[in-house]
Amino acid sequence: EVQLVESGGGLVQPGESLRLSCTASGFKFSTYTMNWIRQVPGKGFEWVSSIVAGTGTEYYLDSVKGRFAISRDNAKSTLYLQMNSLKTEDTGVYYCTTGVVRSTGGPRGQGTQVTVSS
Repeated sequence: EVQLVESGGGLVQPGESLRLSCTASGFKFSTYTMNWIRQVPGKGFEWVSSIVAGTGTEYYLDSVKGRFAISRDNAKSTLYLQMNSLKTEDTGVYYCTTGVVRSTGGPRGQGTQVTVSS
């Protein structure tokens, strides 16, 4: 059974940073492309970033390029999202998922709330 557990969210002010983590189990993590997606209240899911298995190629939503960095530790089956220079529009519930690049589908965990507010 695929299990994904996100953590690291919180309440921060604009310009501050957070590091999200996602611990995976139930599948061979190292062979799967992993994504971060987010859900803003009243809206659907929005893809944020992907990291490809093997090559480690990274992809980012235009609005987070240069501020967010996705990474993975295959030995720990853990996915990360370093978020710097956070903006109010980054507020939402962040989920990690498995799947193809830029996808919002696939299994996901319970999510972690990120709130950026002054």
